[in-house]
Amino acid sequence: MGDAGADAGVRERLLAAASDLFYREGVHRVTLERVIEVSGVAPHEVQAAFGGKDELVRAYLRARHTRTRQRIENGLKRFGSARQRLIGVFALQGESFGEPGFRGCAFVTASAEAWPGEVVEDVAREYRDWLHNLFFGLAYEARARHPERLAQQLVVLYDGGAISAWMDHRPDTAAATTAVATALIDNALAG
Repeated sequence: MGDAGADAGVRERLLAAASDLFYREGVHRVTLERVIEVSGVAPHEVQAAFGGKDELVRAYLRARHTRTRQRIENGLKRFGSARQRLIGVFALQGESFGEPGFRGCAFVTASAEAWPGEVVEDVAREYRDWLHNLFFGLAYEARARHPERLAQQLVVLYDGGAISAWMDHRPDTAAATTAVATALIDNALAG
């Protein structure tokens, strides 16, 4: 692992370059040399900052997770009830579908490239656990009959929405995922 005392500016430049390249082109396709070139840092600074590509990939994915979590948690404050927040997760996700350069979920694409046992697996698991727990907590709070089942269904829908929006170049996929989420949620809450 890199040195905690490494220059913060170097870490930020490396992480910014890696984040852009890894998301656009893929974790495996982008070499460490390319990240060094784009970031403008010296090769020895990578070792001091991250220790190597694995830790840079870990930092990239953790930063994506943090941004996603903060965006959703902050955005959910706009919604009143637990039911509205469950549906709101899909509205918030849909806001990213129209962003320039949207390429789906960074964890899905990185996981699709990864070999078993790679660093991607651990960080993706952290993200997936958070996503499931988000849906489960909201489903439980909304008093869904089967909060675990609803959480699983909503995770699948969330993943599918991101993949469809990216692969089909359809930002309006958000309307479809929100409509399906609403139907699933209302069915799960019906008494």
